[in-house]
Amino acid sequence: MILSAQFMTRIPFPVGHAYAPEQLASAARYYPLIGVLVGTLCAGAYWGAQYVFPPAVAAILSFGMGLLVTGAIHEDGLADTVDGVGGGHDRERTLEIMKDSRVGVYGALALIVVVGLKITALASMPPVLAAIALIAAHGLSRLSCVVAIMTSRYVREQGTGSFTLDGLGAGGLAIAVSTGVLLLVGLAYLVTPSAAGWAFLGAAGGHAAMRWFYEHKLGGHTGDTLGAVQQVSEVGFYLALLGWL
Repeated sequence: MILSAQFMTRIPFPVGHAYAPEQLASAARYYPLIGVLVGTLCAGAYWGAQYVFPPAVAAILSFGMGLLVTGAIHEDGLADTVDGVGGGHDRERTLEIMKDSRVGVYGALALIVVVGLKITALASMPPVLAAIALIAAHGLSRLSCVVAIMTSRYVREQGTGSFTLDGLGAGGLAIAVSTGVLLLVGLAYLVTPSAAGWAFLGAAGGHAAMRWFYEHKLGGHTGDTLGAVQQVSEVGFYLALLGWL
């Protein structure tokens, strides 16, 4: 789990042993738990800020906490994916654009839309619901990444996602899915079962939409597209929960 946290966050966990790339495969089982950790920190920032500031400011500060904790790894993946798919005429060109560190118009606009939707959706919820939503959405959206890993192939010869599929296995998938189920059960208990159902459908819809967006061009996933899946799944969760209100 520590390796997963080191990979997915900027939290300075101690390194206990020598790193091997293959270990990232088994670490993927803990992605939803790392999402819970990130979401809890974001929820704490939101909850504290809403006592002092208006909801929109609290939501922005919460988003800033997420960026601080993760180093914007998922937002970077979203921008790279949209830039690549938007500007590439075939798979090779798309992958080439995605490796470019510069952010293009497509990626910048995607970030504006996604960040804007996150902030306005959270600011429109009651504070308690927004805090709960942050924890659940961050966890479930990272389960969305695991689902993408397990149901598509890695399309680069090497990279940060190249070892994730082979080593995850049924046991690892069971841990990730169980974490997601517990989050939904908790949401159903703390809010209502219908809220949990709508939120799940929203996250699933975001997952499916982003998969459709890039897979017709790439025929699989990369580390960047996993970040894009996480971001859009998270937004879908918030929008569906807000629509339930």
